[in-house]
Amino acid sequence: MKRIHTLLAVQSLVAILVSINRLGTWTLDYVLPNEFLRWVDFNNMLVLPLISVVASYLLKKTIEYKSPQHENKTHITWNLVFIVGLYLLAASYGDHEVTNYLHQRFCATDPTSDLCRIVIFNDDEFSHWIFFTGFVMVNVAILFIQNLFPHRGNLTNTDFALLALNALFLGAGIFANLGFEEIGLDLSVVALLALVSADLLRRRGAQPMFIYYTIVYWLGLLGSLIAQALR
Repeated sequence: MKRIHTLLAVQSLVAILVSINRLGTWTLDYVLPNEFLRWVDFNNMLVLPLISVVASYLLKKTIEYKSPQHENKTHITWNLVFIVGLYLLAASYGDHEVTNYLHQRFCATDPTSDLCRIVIFNDDEFSHWIFFTGFVMVNVAILFIQNLFPHRGNLTNTDFALLALNALFLGAGIFANLGFEEIGLDLSVVALLALVSADLLRRRGAQPMFIYYTIVYWLGLLGSLIAQALR
């Protein structure tokens, strides 16, 4: 559990750094003199997601252990879902961050040209579809790998508290991103993951990832719905 808490804390740190990266004025400076990207785009595309992906992979490896389920067809299937999800996440970040930069710099005031129409579609729609597909695949894979490899120790009150604390950071991040925007595919994805994690928690008991994800997604979902209702 110590390693699980540490890796979830890394994800919490990433959530904080994402907010700092987006809100900080220094990240609006250009990475190189040719102005190919700003630091905010570069960090969002290469630095912060890479940290999160490495933490997710190490988390998956921490959950797994030698058992009759190890390397069976179901386990291999969920590993493939995880790998494909990572690829789609990477593709979405590469598409979104570049086109978002171009959208804001060149197309914000004149979106009607063919070039800007294509840039805006990649920024606002296509990259989002790829991202949410990959996001669901990675998170569902971790949930069902936890289902295949139940935690073998007893969870202490400290474990529950640390799981809830780390979940609070990610849930707050979801709320900050979805609570004040138009409801779209993103909120549906959060609702789906909230239902899946809560169902696994109900049927399979208090496993670390079930507890963590249930708090994350229900906190993000309910907070976002309340904020939307009060707009």
